[in-house]
Amino acid sequence: MSEVVDPTRRAHRLLLGALKAPEQLPALPPADWELLLRVARRVRLLGRLESELSRLGLLGSIPTRAAAHLRAARNVIEHRKTLVSWEVNRILWALKGIEVPLILLKGTGYLLAGLPPARGRIFADVDLLVPEERIGEVEERLVERGWFKTQIDPYDDRYYRVWMHEIPPLRHRERGTEIDIHHRLLPKTSHLSSDPAPLFAASRPLADPRLRVLAPVDMVLHSLVHLFLEGDPDEGLRLRDLVDVHDLLGHNGQQPGFWTELAQRARALGFARPLFYGLRHARRLLGTPVPAEVLQLLEDAGPIWPIRVLMDQLIPLALLPGHPDHPSRRAACSRWLLYVRAHWLRMPPGLLARHLSHKAWLRFRGARKRIDLAQLDLKQQ
Repeated sequence: MSEVVDPTRRAHRLLLGALKAPEQLPALPPADWELLLRVARRVRLLGRLESELSRLGLLGSIPTRAAAHLRAARNVIEHRKTLVSWEVNRILWALKGIEVPLILLKGTGYLLAGLPPARGRIFADVDLLVPEERIGEVEERLVERGWFKTQIDPYDDRYYRVWMHEIPPLRHRERGTEIDIHHRLLPKTSHLSSDPAPLFAASRPLADPRLRVLAPVDMVLHSLVHLFLEGDPDEGLRLRDLVDVHDLLGHNGQQPGFWTELAQRARALGFARPLFYGLRHARRLLGTPVPAEVLQLLEDAGPIWPIRVLMDQLIPLALLPGHPDHPSRRAACSRWLLYVRAHWLRMPPGLLARHLSHKAWLRFRGARKRIDLAQLDLKQQ
């Protein structure tokens, strides 16, 4: 048992130590650097390490080969920043004349708003939040101006449009970049409330008034909802999202009234449970300076004792990467259980059973054939 547990704990200790105290990294032995780079790459945090070391003026104090890996990660990130910024520019060009609020979500929002989570963060695509009644208009205009609808199964396309919180992604014909257009933070079928109206009302304009970002407290809550309700059976929970929350809390936490507003907003939006988990584990894993009175204020938002103990075990295992050479069955089981939990919270049981059964049938057939949508009534019974 120790052959598996000890290397895993070592990997966790190295990564968390690097995130919490990057100034100590120059003293790290070369063998530890090799493992740290491998696990940081797995959770897409190489750029974060490079950013912190550069900020401290310590990039030249670490092993040359390690510094080369970190600089390569920085180059990729800078390239992605350029692509994402240009994509937003082209979106504004394509939607010229259409008066519709466009809220930039997650990484794109951090970048354009100049917020700390953008430091060393990898960017994949552009995420937009648009009023649901305007999505058809926005999608049609973007398709006219060079984006196209990705080819997916007709069942999946209808599933997106009837039940989910977003439409299928659009991809540009020449650049290959993707846009994810959301109309709410959670699927319509989610057990948690997901009314987007308060988010639009509280959003903040950027330098270009056509673009907006979520209010500071809503940014934190969105990141936590995305973290705990978008589990992946292979990747697990995204540690990068918790690092985003750590940065947002550090950036806004000194503002008068921020913590009280955050707790009140979470209750108003129905996101108190994700906030409870997020603050609890950000403090435990990353040393995020969360006031004790805030945790006490949210104590009733947590689960009952047995589930709390279980989640305290599952969440770190699903968040943290294991040792690349010593896979952990406990971690794999944790990732799978939290993935099942996420699906359970996304849909009512009947619809979930129908959906999973249909997907299993498609895999069993081994091919995706066209489906007669007239025979697939996804409307809730």
